[in-house]
Parts: sequence; structure tokens; C-alpha cells
Amino acid sequence: MTAIETVGAASAASSIAVPRKRWLRVIPPILLACIVSYMDRVSIAFAMPGGMSADLGLAASTVGLAGGIFFIGYLFLQIPGGRLAALGSGKRFIAWSLVAWAVISVLTGLVTEAWQLLTLRFLLGVAEGGMLPVVLTMVSNWFPDRERGRANATVIMFVPLAGMITAPLSGAVLAAFNWHYLFFTTGVVSALSLLMWIAFASDSPETARWLSAAEKDYILTSLRAEREATRGTKAVSASFAAVLRDPVIWRLIALNFFYQVGIYGYTLWLPTILKNLTHGGMGQVGVLAILPYIGTMAGMWTTSYLSDQTGQRRAFVIAPLLGFALCLFLSVRFQASIGLSYAFLIGSGFFLQAAAGVFWTIPPKLCNPEQAGGARGLINALGNLGGFCGPYAVGVLIQHYSANVGVYCLAIALVVAAVIAVTLPARCER
Repeated sequence: MTAIETVGAASAASSIAVPRKRWLRVIPPILLACIVSYMDRVSIAFAMPGGMSADLGLAASTVGLAGGIFFIGYLFLQIPGGRLAALGSGKRFIAWSLVAWAVISVLTGLVTEAWQLLTLRFLLGVAEGGMLPVVLTMVSNWFPDRERGRANATVIMFVPLAGMITAPLSGAVLAAFNWHYLFFTTGVVSALSLLMWIAFASDSPETARWLSAAEKDYILTSLRAEREATRGTKAVSASFAAVLRDPVIWRLIALNFFYQVGIYGYTLWLPTILKNLTHGGMGQVGVLAILPYIGTMAGMWTTSYLSDQTGQRRAFVIAPLLGFALCLFLSVRFQASIGLSYAFLIGSGFFLQAAAGVFWTIPPKLCNPEQAGGARGLINALGNLGGFCGPYAVGVLIQHYSANVGVYCLAIALVVAAVIAVTLPARCER
């Protein structure tokens, strides 16, 4: 079958009612694993103002370092994880990751010294490092490009969902017990989620016995058409060295870096910002932290839906980045009014991950399928160094200047990310 015939077959498949069982079978276990990983990652944001910082005698810069050092460890398994998923081993990789997350979370609840905390946060980063490139590669095996923006956004919905779960859960545990039990709880949740992952996760349509013939044909025909179309474009060759030499890939890395500065600077300091804004207890902070994450869900779905409908990718990366920056700036500008400042923090939540689902549709358009998993890993690994720099920079600026300066720094980083997005090539569009 020629490339034109394959594309024609895919178009014909898209013109009829497409079975959608995979949305209910593939997405939930992936989403659950991602939620658990994020809960493990951000529990420290609630533990610190909930007594951990005082008990361990940590300065603000050390608190920021503990939040950010995770992303140094996060580097190590990004590219191997993406390549293993491309070879069909994603399910096994995540299963072992869940075991590691559970053990490290429980050990974090037992720390008595700062160096122990920093070591375990680094190891947690290593253990979680391959998660995102693995699950995004698994999603790309199940959802053609015309659905991939929504599928990616649904998976990346783990950020607000985990925030909505973690915020009240952390507040309740801290109010009833202490920060030690908070980490014990996330460890138990990680262990229990392993059971669902083993029972329901599937690497690809070829290995799924529950998939109907019609849906399998639709998926495989559409993906085959995409591969044929990619061969006729200026996509990066299968050589990973070629990926490293491509300037557009490095622009994506830089964009992701500054985006992650904003995301994790906001996420890991939000409980502290809310506590300082309202002067309330951790139970109240946990409740107030829910609304920004509800906004995140709305922002992600709205942006990915509009991007999939219009085929525009760059515009729906740029606009959320600028919206996020503006809301952060205004949350500080109007902090004299608790209600108004909180409203802009909710607005920041709306834009927090709105660009993420759209952003991750772009790398497959720039690389051949054989190298897309490794490219995602590279972009996510180096880009997520922003997850180290954001929390740490905010901690240092709080210690030496003020929390306001730290938030302004995050807003500037997001504007830089938007400027880089403007320079992306036209072939990023659908």
C-alpha cells in the first residue's frame, strides 16, 4: 500500500464511528500511575510548612533544594525509559517504578537529618525519571495524531487530579497526625496502585486481547499513515546523534526548561504561599489548594480540545504560558486583597498545565517513530532541570529578598518560554 493509499484508508477510518473502548481501558491505569507519582513528588510541599522544616531545622534555601534535587535524579532514566517503552516494555518499567516509589516514600517518613532527606529526594527522582516518556510513548501507541492532544492532556491531567487528592489528604493527615504519617500514606498508596497497573495496563494494540478488530484496525491503519507521512517530511532521522544536533529539539528543551521553572516553582511553594497569605492552619491550606487544581483540569481540557479542533499547536502553547505569567504577576500585585490574590492563584492554576498536552504532540512531528521515545526522554530530562531551578531559586530569593521576588522570577521564566515557542517551525502544526 502506498503512502497516499494508507492516508486515504486512515481518513476513511476517521469518517466512520470509531470504537472508543481504549479510552476506558488504556487511560485509567496510566492516569493512576501518574497520579501516584505526583503525590509522592509533591507531598513534601505540604510536609515542609506542616512541621518537617521546623523539625529538621531547614532554611528556606534548603527547603527549595529538597524540592528541586528530585529533578537532578530525574535525569537518569528519561531517555532509557522512553526507548524501553518504544520497544514495548513500558508496562514492566512502570511496575518496578511503583515498587521503588513506595519504598522511598516510607523511608522519607523516617528521616532525621537534612542529608537523609536530600538523598531520598534524589533517589525518588531517579525512580520517577522514566515515567513521563514511558507513558507518553504508550499513549502514542494507542492514539493517532487527531486524538493525541486530548489523550496526552487526559494523562497529564494527573497533575491537577493529584493536587486535588494530595491537598486535602495532606491537610487532614497533618492535622490529625504529623508529617511522618504523610509519607507513610503515600507509600501505601503507591503499593496498592501496583495491583491495578499489573491487571489493566497494556503496552500496545498488538498485545491487547480485549481490543476489537475494528478498533485495532483503526489504530494501526492511522499510525501506519502517520509513519508514511513522516517519511516525506524533514523529520529528524533515526540516529539519536541527529536528534542531539537538531536546533529545534534544543528549542523544545529550552522551552520545557523555563515552563518547568514556572510549574514546579508554583506547585512546590503554593502551600507556603497560601499559608503566608491567609495565616491559616494546614487543614485550611489543604482545602484552599484544591481550587487551583480544579482550574488546572479546566485549562488543560479546554486548550487541548481547541488545539485538536483547529490543528494549531504553537498558539495553544504560547497563550497559556503568557496567561500563567500574567496571573502569577497579578497574584503578587494585588496581594493586599486576600480574595483577589487568591483568585489570581486560581487563574495560575488554570494555565498551570494548559500548554503541556499540546506541547507533547510536537516531538513526534520532528522525529521518526523509531527515535520519538528517546527524543521525548531527552526533552523531558533536560527540560525538567527547570523543576530543580524553579523551587531552589524561589527558596533562595525568599531567604535573601522576599516571596514576591520569587514569584516574579517564575513569571519572567514563563515569558521566556513563550518567546521560544514563537520560534518553533510551521511543521509543528497538525
